[in-house]
Amino acid sequence: MISKPAFLALALLLSTAATAAEPFASDWAPSLKSQARLIGDGTGQAGFEVRLSPGAITYWRDPGEAGVPPTFDFTGSVNLAKAEVLFPAPERIAESDGSEAFGYEREVTFPIHVEAADSSRPVKLVMNANYAVCEKICLPARAALSLDLASGATPFAAEFAAARAQIPIAKDAGALGIAVTALDAKTWRLCLPASAGARDLFVEPPAGWWLTAKPESDCFALELREAPTAAKFPADVRATIVGAVGATETMLKLAPKM
Repeated sequence: MISKPAFLALALLLSTAATAAEPFASDWAPSLKSQARLIGDGTGQAGFEVRLSPGAITYWRDPGEAGVPPTFDFTGSVNLAKAEVLFPAPERIAESDGSEAFGYEREVTFPIHVEAADSSRPVKLVMNANYAVCEKICLPARAALSLDLASGATPFAAEFAAARAQIPIAKDAGALGIAVTALDAKTWRLCLPASAGARDLFVEPPAGWWLTAKPESDCFALELREAPTAAKFPADVRATIVGAVGATETMLKLAPKM
């Protein structure tokens, strides 16, 4: 019979083994309704993986009508010149209070574009992430993570491929065939050719502006809901178009009807 102290020691050992980091992954950082970790792609690049409890969501860089966008800090990293977090295209999510969120359900991986200060040496990526996880109420989540970006065959190749396929590809608005018609001082109609296969549109106006995009027949209705007192047109708006296959991103200039 195993003594109680020996049993507790064995249980602790098994628990530690189950949560120990792989060479290409940090330990999970748990929080209420979610857990997060860093993963490596085997070529010096990284990803921030978030897994959510059933029914929970987290947010895109523009959270929609409510919510909080995630923030990332890489202070403390070693041999890091630059780290840029890339956002997969979001989905439109109806929240319990009747508002509409832009974000992710179940799980999401944010690819991180890493540039080493010295390409002959590996990068140790240290990241502090703050993000919100919402179900009926919103809860703040924090993940303090670190990972040595090793080279080799990563077990996360398929995950990276899937995440990168959802990163919007930058294209010129003219090349996409976008037609924007100003209807008055605060509304526009944006249409794309049927060949674009657009399923949804997300618009990000300048800081301090609030612009919404709603599907309307085969086009989208844009409405300026709020703008700073000193706001001037034309307004530079980043548009993310989610299509049947992948997503694209372009810049638009909006001006009111004269």
